[in-house]
Amino acid sequence: MTLDGDARCPAPRDVETILILDFGSQYAQLIARRVREAGAFSLLVAPDTPLERLQEHNPKGLILSGGPSSIHDEGAPRCDERLLELGVPVLGICYGMQLGCHLLGCDVEAAEAREYGRSRLKVECSTGLLASIPRETAVWMSHGDQVVGLPDEFETLASTPTCPHAAVKHRTLNFHGLQFHPEVTHTPHGVDILRNFLYDVCGCKGTWKMADFLESACHSIREEVGEDRVICGLSGGVDSSVVAALLSRAIGDQLTCIFVDNGLLRKKERDLVEATFRDHFDIDLRVVDATDAFLSDLEGVTDPQEKRRLIGHRFIEVFKQSAAEVAGEGRGEARFLAQGTLYPDVIESGHGHAGQAANIKLHHNVGGLPEDLGFELIEPLRDLFKDEVRALGDVLGLPPHIVWRHPFPGPGLAVRVLGEITRDKLDLIRECDEILLEEIVARNLYRSTDQVFAVLLPVQSVGVMGDGRTYDSVVAVRAVETSDFMTADWARIPHDVLAVISSRMINEVDGVNRVVYDISSKPPATIEWE
Repeated sequence: MTLDGDARCPAPRDVETILILDFGSQYAQLIARRVREAGAFSLLVAPDTPLERLQEHNPKGLILSGGPSSIHDEGAPRCDERLLELGVPVLGICYGMQLGCHLLGCDVEAAEAREYGRSRLKVECSTGLLASIPRETAVWMSHGDQVVGLPDEFETLASTPTCPHAAVKHRTLNFHGLQFHPEVTHTPHGVDILRNFLYDVCGCKGTWKMADFLESACHSIREEVGEDRVICGLSGGVDSSVVAALLSRAIGDQLTCIFVDNGLLRKKERDLVEATFRDHFDIDLRVVDATDAFLSDLEGVTDPQEKRRLIGHRFIEVFKQSAAEVAGEGRGEARFLAQGTLYPDVIESGHGHAGQAANIKLHHNVGGLPEDLGFELIEPLRDLFKDEVRALGDVLGLPPHIVWRHPFPGPGLAVRVLGEITRDKLDLIRECDEILLEEIVARNLYRSTDQVFAVLLPVQSVGVMGDGRTYDSVVAVRAVETSDFMTADWARIPHDVLAVISSRMINEVDGVNRVVYDISSKPPATIEWE
């Protein structure tokens, strides 16, 4: 399990960095987000990263995350026991606290009962880590073991009714421990505790700014690329658009973008991409119309995964041919391929979910490109979360309708037309999708929802139009709210808005006589239907 943020895109220079040793916590990514939101840069690293590798990042502090293991389990993750020799503050959370305390001579034993859920924290020392935290407050617990024997070298900062040492610190070494999770929203003052660690304990100044990242990223890209050319697969989505704009800022005409029109795009998608990047940013944009090839591959195919596989395979072939043409133009060696990989992708692929990540990337526009494509990969966004990518897009001057676009799946409308794909079905769902988005935007609901789209179901229903019966298609409307797309809840779109959307689809789109609204959460449902 490796997760070094400097593998291909180094951390920003001269930025206050907090390293988070991830022991397998479901909240590790959330810790990283909270640190960045508070004004410091954060990186998740493997828990067994040697001290020398940690020193290379020149961290201001270390956080040891929670995790599902007991420190007494055979094979339980461990950290370099020289950790405190680094000379920077260390904060252990849950398992991280137990491990740190154990290494410093404390006893850790199984609690009488696993504690999971809210608990009342009683603060006994309102300075340093717990400065300005109420004397009593709610915290979120999730642990089976806890520290029970505390030597004189330690001081108890807070307790709960079932955990006498819920927050501790070492009297001479710069180690603090929290048995609860400050990073989750169920701990109301958790963000304040993390800010105390960053500013009061680590001495951070809050220098993590997106404008500084932009300058640093451009410098790193120029150093890596040199005089060579970069090819970027542009989809029109937020991630690839920000990558393209960033590379354009860094290396100018050394960048060539390839946009593949697979015939599965939303209405006027191609026109939007061309207008934004060829006209607004003056980027060397090559548009390849491969509609016939993609739709021919999909003829008669109904299985969702087979659709994805065929689309991914055809995309690779089209992109490979287009890239070869660019490389053969004699304008410098086209040595690099740019990809919009984000930090959550890096985290997933580095934490034992390779199989799942591979399935996800199978239908990403550029994800899964074969190694024999002949390019070195450059991923300038690999250290950023989605909200940070949007912030970078703002700094780069991308128009709001690009920066705040809802996600669109790599296979496009192929996974929003359930069953067999035909041109007529694609045209129908395009019209419905445009009506849906028009109304959501007009009612000022686009920014308050995170993904909204229409799905053509593989069923027909009886209807009445005028004096006659109809037997036409059913369209489902899906709208969700989410912070990370790992979980999601269905959006409470006002009924009057849904009524207008339904009426317009049925009356304006030939072949639709019924509209339904999807009120499923994720889990158990997924956001997309296929």
